[in-house]
Amino acid sequence: MTRIDFYVLPGDQHRDADIFACRLAEKAYRAGLRVLLAVDDKTRANELDQLLWTFREDSFLPHAPQSAGENAAVEINCGEEPGQHHGLLINLRSDVPGWFSRFERLTEIVVQQPDALARSRTRFCHFRDRGYPLQSHKIN
Repeated sequence: MTRIDFYVLPGDQHRDADIFACRLAEKAYRAGLRVLLAVDDKTRANELDQLLWTFREDSFLPHAPQSAGENAAVEINCGEEPGQHHGLLINLRSDVPGWFSRFERLTEIVVQQPDALARSRTRFCHFRDRGYPLQSHKIN
């Protein structure tokens, strides 16, 4: 069963979530996991692609759009089927992909914005009511 982690950030900007997602992806990559970063559209995918190159000055995180077919350790998904991925799904979408349960872990990143908080509460209850193992982490 998919383990679900909610990371609650102090900031209220989506960029805060994107930077945190890059940090999580790097940590997972160093631990040997394949990572799929899910976003809503190609514009956000391009922004995240650029951020993965620049979020830290001393970091190199090999990544590619999933649509490129490169089978990179870290891939950005903007609506495609996840293919062979099953390790870590970092969800930056406005909804939860229907195929999330094929992953070992799902990460939801919560920012302090009214709409985002409401969506996160709804998701948490949905997962809890279905018996998924949940963890919540408050990040300072």
